[in-house]
Parts: sequence; C-alpha cells; structure tokens
Amino acid sequence: MKLFFASDLHGSLPATQRTLALFAQSGAQSLVLLGDLLNHGPRNPIPEGYNPPEVASLLNQQADKIIAVRGNCDSEVDQMLLNFPMMSDYAWVLLESGQRLFLTHGHLYNQNKQPPLRENDVIAHGHTHVPVAEKIDQTIIFNPGSVTFPRNGLPASYGLLENDKLSVITFDGETLVATCLA
Repeated sequence: MKLFFASDLHGSLPATQRTLALFAQSGAQSLVLLGDLLNHGPRNPIPEGYNPPEVASLLNQQADKIIAVRGNCDSEVDQMLLNFPMMSDYAWVLLESGQRLFLTHGHLYNQNKQPPLRENDVIAHGHTHVPVAEKIDQTIIFNPGSVTFPRNGLPASYGLLENDKLSVITFDGETLVATCLA
C-alpha cells in the first residue's frame, strides 16, 4: 500500500496543482488530506493563487482516491463544495500489517494530546505546518508539513508511506525526514 499525505492547502490553487501532480506521479493509491483544504483562516495571510472554488473542483476530480479529515479552518460551507467527506475530526486506516494510522488535523489530537493508541500506531496530522517523522515513546508521529504555508524556513512538503517507511518530501524531491513503521 502506498499513501500520499498532504496538509494545509488553505485554498492555494498553485500549491494544490503541484500537490496533485506529485500525487499522480507517485503511484499512490490514496491521497490523505489532513485538513485545512479551502480556507486560509484568520491567522494566515491570503495565499498565492487563493481560489477555493477551483481547488475544490480539482480535488473533486480525485474524490474516489481521497481520505480527508477536518481542519480548524474547514467548515460545513467547505463541505458543500467537495464531493468527498471531510468533516470528521479523525479517521483510522488499517494497514495490511495490522498497524493503525490515526489521521487527524492536529488541533484536537496531536503528539501532546493523543487518542488511545497501541504500540507502534501512527498519529498523522498537519496543523503545525512543520514536518515530523519520528518515533516518540511507543507512538510514531507523522506530519507532512504544509504545501502552502511551510514554517520554520522549510520548503513546501508532502508525505509518503511506502514500503513501511514514512517520509516527508519537498516539492523539489528532497527527503526532509523519514522513519520506519516498525
């Protein structure tokens, strides 16, 4: 199973176009969107190419491949534009190995406030716009960073789960951080 992760698109058409092109090139079966899809939110500037309706249209073309969760900037109005569910605060993905991925945006559950997890479960979230791929105690923390508003001077990035390895990769193809699932 190969999964592609993206978070914090915030309605940026150029970032979404690049993300979807990389998703297509990756050969991943599913696009996991970790929230904040269409709106920039009150704490962020208006992103380059801000066009939520067109971002929604592009995402809808991949609706059958998308697993999405709600971010703190997502609303019921956003859901009206999207042809895939994205209003859940979290979702679980069960890997072929039996390992579980807990998908969330990060404003409700995160590294510091975790749901009940088993050893080697993964909590995948966005929200901080800072990439992470590491095992902390008995849990794997994974954050693909942000495709629109990366922080800490880092470039835009996305995540990939392939061959039991979680990686955060820049739009230029550089691996920022990675960790193995076991």
